[in-house]
Amino acid sequence: MKRRDLLLGTAAIGLAAPRLSRAAEAQGTLRFAPQADLASVDPIQANSYVTRNHAALVYDTLFGVDEAYRPHPQMLDSYAVSEDRLEWRLTLREGLAFHDGAPVRPQDVVASLQRWGKRDTYAQTLFAQIADLAPASDKAVRVRLKKPFRLLADILGKPAPQLPVIMPERHAQLAVTEQVPEVIGSGPFRFVASERIPGSRAVYARFPGYQPRPGSTSFWSGPKLAQVERVEWHTIPDAATAAAALQSGEIDWWEQPTADFLPLLRRNRNIRVEIIDNTGFMAVLRFNHLHPPFDNPAIRRALLPAIRQADFMTAVAGTESGMWKEGIGFFQPDSSMASEAGMAALTGPRDLEAARRALREAGYKGERVVLAVPTDFPVLNAMSEVAGDLFRKLGITLDYQALDWATVSQKINSRAAPEQGGWSVNCNYAAGFGCRTPAAHSYLRGAGQAALFGWPSSPRIEALREAWMDSTDAEEQQRLCRDIQLQAFEDLPYIPLGLFYQATAYRSTLSGVLKGIPLFYNLRKQG
Repeated sequence: MKRRDLLLGTAAIGLAAPRLSRAAEAQGTLRFAPQADLASVDPIQANSYVTRNHAALVYDTLFGVDEAYRPHPQMLDSYAVSEDRLEWRLTLREGLAFHDGAPVRPQDVVASLQRWGKRDTYAQTLFAQIADLAPASDKAVRVRLKKPFRLLADILGKPAPQLPVIMPERHAQLAVTEQVPEVIGSGPFRFVASERIPGSRAVYARFPGYQPRPGSTSFWSGPKLAQVERVEWHTIPDAATAAAALQSGEIDWWEQPTADFLPLLRRNRNIRVEIIDNTGFMAVLRFNHLHPPFDNPAIRRALLPAIRQADFMTAVAGTESGMWKEGIGFFQPDSSMASEAGMAALTGPRDLEAARRALREAGYKGERVVLAVPTDFPVLNAMSEVAGDLFRKLGITLDYQALDWATVSQKINSRAAPEQGGWSVNCNYAAGFGCRTPAAHSYLRGAGQAALFGWPSSPRIEALREAWMDSTDAEEQQRLCRDIQLQAFEDLPYIPLGLFYQATAYRSTLSGVLKGIPLFYNLRKQG
């Protein structure tokens, strides 16, 4: 019997279903199986989607984007921009309070943005243009710029990891290398730290002091109404177990069902399967640029003739039509910034022998390559299996390190050499909505030590990105993005592995599921 058939069979009869805690069976408790365990509760320190989704429950941001990614005031009552566009005045809404009862003050905003600005690569672009950031009154913050920055509202409302959340000043004053000692935000839910079980459970309770803004909810913007009393996250690494738990009603929502189980779940009339993010996910093979062998750009480029995006995408999303795309470059393919520039490197004839020859000519001498693989993160595990097989075929000396996601997350943020517990290469992905332009595309940065893990250095990419940020002409922006892509194929901060669409599955007793990412406000649960 094939492994796929075995998993489908065990899930169908519920034999693999866990007996989750029944302590909170009362109506109003939503049980959710996240893509991986919550390894970090600090949304500034951690650059992961799991932590981002956690932060969306308990924190809030000054702006929020709607389904069309247009920014709107969120924690703000209003904002004003001076005629010369060099000063922004941000005024907080009345009644905003943290979970400990303290009011949200401009001092909290300033300290929070400053901490975020030391960590997030997009934020660093903004802070390079800030001349002064300070409270302007007991309700307002003043931002003085060195030059106009047209994307200020967009960046303060970005839904990507390392969110510009507002936390109490005492937490925001901590070093970015130090995790916050407690989770206190002003969002619709509060984190119940006493019920946290690492590797197994995270719990959130409705915050009655939350002040929703007027209007209608659209993705990250509008009133964030908590319609359930309690949200429980249950980490279930095994897909068969998660599928069985969803079918039996042990959980209400499975964030990322694997492709094997989608047909089974679609046949269940009590379960809804849908794609809530139509921009998909951009899969990447990320290199560590600090240490051999991938500190050598020629060795990075040598892998290109061997990469078949379809191999990676079928491993992640199966063979179902419409669930993935190949021929993907460095920008989300539906974006006006995407182009065919340099794409022959990925779409031309695939040739393993040419890649082996290029590796030898580039100077690869059998150095050990550490591939950090999360066994409890199905999507990343599937990509890593394909990458590992490819490296072995190319004659690369592979150290395939199968670890849990929390350990992998820590490892890939370490700058240590592979011989000292570091890493060489990692399979990962980025949300498509963050890859539509070079502004928030954190993987496509060449900022060296200030870049996202991997730390690629490309002064040319950085200069082109800066020119794009300054440009207001659409045709010039497109030309600059073509040049960025051409340069990216030279410097290769990562190799694009394709784009996949991630289905989510939830029981029909849930309503109000928003488009974009897993969000827990606006949701109602029947029964």
